[in-house]
Amino acid sequence: MTINHRRLLAAAVLALLPAPALAKCGLTQLAELKVTMDGRVPMVDTALNGKATRLVLDSGAFYSIISPAAELGLRVVEAPDGFSIRTTAGERNMRLTTVKDFALAGATFHNVQFIVADLGIGASGVLGQNVLGLADVEYDLGHGVARLMRPDDCQNSPLAYWATGKPIAVLDLAPRTPEQRLTTANVLVNGTTIRAAFDTGAQTSVLSLGAAARSGVTPDSPGVVAAGFANGVGSRGTRTWVAPFASLKFGDGEEIRRIKLRIGQSDLAGADMLIGADFFLSHHIYVSNRQHRMYFTYDGGPIFDLTAHQAPPDAAATTPNDPGQPRDAEGYGRRGAAFVARQQYDRAIADFTRAMELAPGDASYPFQRAMARFAAKDRAPGIADIDKALALDPNAIDAHIVRGSLRAGDGDIAGAREDADAADRLATPASDRHLDLADLYTQLDAFDRVVAQYDLWLRAHPTDGRRVFALNGRCWARAQSGRDLDKALDDCNEAVRLHPEVAGILDSRGMVQLRLGNLDRAIADYDAALAKNPNIAWSLYGRGLAKQRKGLKDEGAADIAAAVKLDAKLPERAKKLGITS
Repeated sequence: MTINHRRLLAAAVLALLPAPALAKCGLTQLAELKVTMDGRVPMVDTALNGKATRLVLDSGAFYSIISPAAELGLRVVEAPDGFSIRTTAGERNMRLTTVKDFALAGATFHNVQFIVADLGIGASGVLGQNVLGLADVEYDLGHGVARLMRPDDCQNSPLAYWATGKPIAVLDLAPRTPEQRLTTANVLVNGTTIRAAFDTGAQTSVLSLGAAARSGVTPDSPGVVAAGFANGVGSRGTRTWVAPFASLKFGDGEEIRRIKLRIGQSDLAGADMLIGADFFLSHHIYVSNRQHRMYFTYDGGPIFDLTAHQAPPDAAATTPNDPGQPRDAEGYGRRGAAFVARQQYDRAIADFTRAMELAPGDASYPFQRAMARFAAKDRAPGIADIDKALALDPNAIDAHIVRGSLRAGDGDIAGAREDADAADRLATPASDRHLDLADLYTQLDAFDRVVAQYDLWLRAHPTDGRRVFALNGRCWARAQSGRDLDKALDDCNEAVRLHPEVAGILDSRGMVQLRLGNLDRAIADYDAALAKNPNIAWSLYGRGLAKQRKGLKDEGAADIAAAVKLDAKLPERAKKLGITS
């Protein structure tokens, strides 16, 4: 198989209009990519065959990828035997597609090849190193941009051109090869040399268990706590923990002390650690693929979001003369989204407010301001912003889902159902919004609609890593309704096979077994769930009912009492569902 890297490089150089280069170590901007943070996922606006699409800006992807669920109508072919993708979830067979017209940063490229793979991240695809590796890359996610840069006569010159008066950290990067095209460098964790891959596509930085052990930390070390599962491409996840470390040092520059990092069992394909978007958001970074160096400065906010840390004081707000200062509504919106990702909600609200002033008819800005206000625990103004977004755009599907959930929580079942049904009509068959709608219909006890949402999503995402959660959700909906219990058991069995250590899935299967009258199996599932999490009220309650049905009245009563202590409304809820002794 030949993937023509040079074709795309030539198109980039010819199609993009460069700014005038400076004399002696000049930097020419080849392209500016506008980046909008979706949580901690950096998204870039593109168009594939004329259809507007957002791709994840993913420096950790060796090649650009499109999800088969993106509904783009592209022709997909199997790659030759022996070609596969290696991810944190293992190897997957490779499929390919060719996009006739690929629009990016104001230019259009033709006949561009993409890998096709189900990403499990809720995005249409990723923009990887076959584009980002064409030149040097400047990552300024805190201001909502990334730039492809060409240095001229800059062999050993420092390239952090923005860093007037700021301390600059410099890292030597490992040389790029056809087999290893990622941005990797050595860092020090507790004084131990660790190979790190800088990956904007990873929402949270993670250290492998082996590297953590070499640094003196294991899951059994003092202060280490379980942190659930992390999913990559594929249907299995990996267990993770949050662990304290004395220090993380980058070359002769920045050092972060008394830090907490996520650790996990995963194959990081030649790296001991992924340094993710949580790091990029707090730094302005220049990756010189020519010099094999990375330059960066601290830009503000938490470096990692797991704990407080020692770091330079928060960066000052930009001034009108700062090149990072927004100049239009879109710029304020992108910077506001970055502030949300950095948990700087007051600044985010201010930026979204300014965006609304500059573009009063755009419904996206009141919606984003609402989400920032909810994150800041400012509920009433947030609700007003959601209403404003829907007044501007009655087809704003995310606003319908958020308002529906709020209405359901407030007991306005009719209003919540109205919003849910409106969003359902707007969602395309493969949309990720069906997962959100399943949650919303669950709040409404509309179990038939819950199952329908999961049906649509599972059909469109046959290899997505989140299938396990959808299977569990569909199992739970059927278990609560008491209908199609054989199908519910199939779903839960498959979810347990994929994630045997998740207590919530065992809890769901316990209810199915209870409904089916398989009392011993129900008790076994509830025992297993409670061994992993002793505070699952439903497991205690269901086990109590199963024991009472077996004639173990006192043991059953003790379990039920423990469940009611955790959730006083549970007996009423169980009675409503027809689950009684």
